[in-house]
Parts: sequence; structure tokens; C-alpha cells
Amino acid sequence: MRPLSVQVLQHVPFEGLGSIQAWLDARGAAVECVRFFAGEIPDSERRFDLVIVLGGPMSVHDTAIYPWLCSEQAYLHALCMEGRAVLGICLGAQLIARALGADVSPARQREIGWWPVAGDEPGEGLVLPVQMYVFQWHGETFALPAGARRLASSTVCENQAFAYGSRVLGLQFHLEITPVGVEQLVEHCGDELASGGAFVHGRRELAGAPELLYASSNALMAAVLQYLLPGA
Repeated sequence: MRPLSVQVLQHVPFEGLGSIQAWLDARGAAVECVRFFAGEIPDSERRFDLVIVLGGPMSVHDTAIYPWLCSEQAYLHALCMEGRAVLGICLGAQLIARALGADVSPARQREIGWWPVAGDEPGEGLVLPVQMYVFQWHGETFALPAGARRLASSTVCENQAFAYGSRVLGLQFHLEITPVGVEQLVEHCGDELASGGAFVHGRRELAGAPELLYASSNALMAAVLQYLLPGA
């Protein structure tokens, strides 16, 4: 059998695949990374088993600063319309939602740290746990695209995850996060902690998160990947 082919859309060098990397490596996946911050653009003629859209500190509306956001949204729209498997994480989920015509706007509260999220009532397709603690780092949120199904919500963020059809998933949270990933976010985006807030953990809380949180989150990430790539 040919190896899995996966394309990764990366927006900043310090937000990577996290635990997804080991999952792909274990399956001998061929991975192509498109680094927008380095001026690279995806080849729309290539076909991949899965496209993973990573996070980033910018907003989907920052098109004047990052013109490639427009071309990326057009690319994602085409993938979704073709029924390709696409996974969006944080900014990636917002980009997919925006590409499908949904609004992205400031959230009622900034969420940074490990916070509870509730999976919605079971339906067809992916079912997330009724209760889970996940890592968040976001100040904006997405509306549900027309025809999408909400998969999870939280106290301060109604839409935490969605499915568009059976092959497109958007997750506002970071199931792939590792301790190194948290360190990188604090190093590069730590100024966002200064504003505080009821749902913003401090540096000490972020650094002291128990390993069990990472393990359960990464296991759920593996389940999401298995859902998108059955048989992998």
C-alpha cells in the first residue's frame, strides 16, 4: 500500500504538529509542510489523504497584513467542496469556517489554558466525550457554517468544534498540544497572559499542568485522526 500523504498548512514556526507528528511517523506518512510565513503556497493540483490546518496568532481578518490568508481560504473552500479530508486546529478551524461563509468574531472571553469542553449530543460521524479538559489559546470564535454540525461547546464559547459533512473537522482547541508546545506559545505569545481574565491561566498554571491532561488530549487527537483516516 502507498504511504499516507498529508499536507500541513503552517502559519508560524512555533505552532507545529505536536503529538500528530508521532502518529503520522508511526504510519510512515509522507508529509508536505506549506510554510506561509516563509512565502510558500500550496499546490492546488496535488491531492492528499488529509490536509491539516494549524493555528497561529493572527486573525482570519488580517488579510492586509497577511495577503496569503485570502488564497488559503480559497484553497480550503475548494478542498471542502471536493469532499477532501481537512482538519483545522484553532486558527485553522476559524479559517475553514470563514472559507465556508461563516463569521469569525471576538469571543465573549479569551480562553487560555486547560478548560472543560462538553461534547454535543451524539449524531452521525465523530462523537466527542461528554466532558473533557482541553488546551485553549484563542480570543476569537467561529459561527457554524451552513450545514455544519456542532460537536462541542463550553461555558463561554458556544462553538468549540464542528463537522462539515463527514470529512471536514474544525477544532477550536489544541488536542495535539505537548509541554514543548505550551512553552513555545508562552515564549512567543505570553504577552496575551498579561490582560488576565476569568478563563486565562497564568504562567505557573500553564507550566504545572499534569501529564494526564496531555495524555488524554493526545489520545483523543489520535481518535480524531483515525476517524478522518479510517484504516490508517
